[in-house]
Amino acid sequence: MRAWKIQSAYFYAQSPNMSFQQSTINCKGRLLNLETPLVMGILNLTPDSFYDGGKYDELPAMLDRVFSMAEAGAAIIDLGGVSTRPGAAFPDTRTELDRVIPVIEELNKNFPDLPLSIDTFRSEVARKAVNAGACMVNDISAGSMDPEMYSTVAELKVPYILMHMQKTPGTMQDNPVYENTVSDIADFFIKELAILKELGVHDIILDPGFGFGKTVAHNFELLQQFDSFLFLEQPMLAGLSRKSMIYKTLQKTPATALNGTTALNMIALERGAKILRVHDVPEAVETVKLFAALTAVKESGN
Repeated sequence: MRAWKIQSAYFYAQSPNMSFQQSTINCKGRLLNLETPLVMGILNLTPDSFYDGGKYDELPAMLDRVFSMAEAGAAIIDLGGVSTRPGAAFPDTRTELDRVIPVIEELNKNFPDLPLSIDTFRSEVARKAVNAGACMVNDISAGSMDPEMYSTVAELKVPYILMHMQKTPGTMQDNPVYENTVSDIADFFIKELAILKELGVHDIILDPGFGFGKTVAHNFELLQQFDSFLFLEQPMLAGLSRKSMIYKTLQKTPATALNGTTALNMIALERGAKILRVHDVPEAVETVKLFAALTAVKESGN
């Protein structure tokens, strides 16, 4: 571990603002261009998610939700059948499969050109979801909750979202502690990237895991130094949507945290985020458009 810390500390000291991120990802033959950041819309198929659990538990509501997100400009839909809020109870694998596989199949019929990401920590669910039509795996556990996940993703040849989480969803908010938040997570990414690339996983998106085993202070430190991870040369995802770092700071609730989400999404974009994972697609798409306009002016030298 000490070698990893030395390596990441060196790169962080030498090049905190390097931005050589991979500019495309291959979703089962479909190239997604990341030169302009993309918006990933969230579809929770759970009764107990922290914000909109139980809201989309019937197929017509799910289809309407995806249609509205796609029409608003979502480039990817991320769907999951397990709530990973702190302390949530996990359903068994069969229940998770029953929640997600029929929806993936139905979405592929109705939205054949819309890339789908499966949010799961189980390799069996990942495999069956990709076989049903998903083209990306979003794993909050970075393979720690299922030792078969990495080899499964390598075999499936799909992009993989590698997220950092301290402990497990049941314990992650029990006094999270870091020696140095940013360098500890960079060390984690370096180690896991080496394993994944050795297995042949080429399209890897990094997610520092806002709210997963972090205090509010840790989360703001990660956002402030989000560009510190750019030396890893992988696309970065920011999952800030209606998180507790926003509503606790503003003394609000998840339901009233949209404005704060938009503000922090712009900061994440300015620090190199290539994908925004959000509940509120229209507002995120507008944020990306404004960021792109600002970037164009900067690049023109005006």
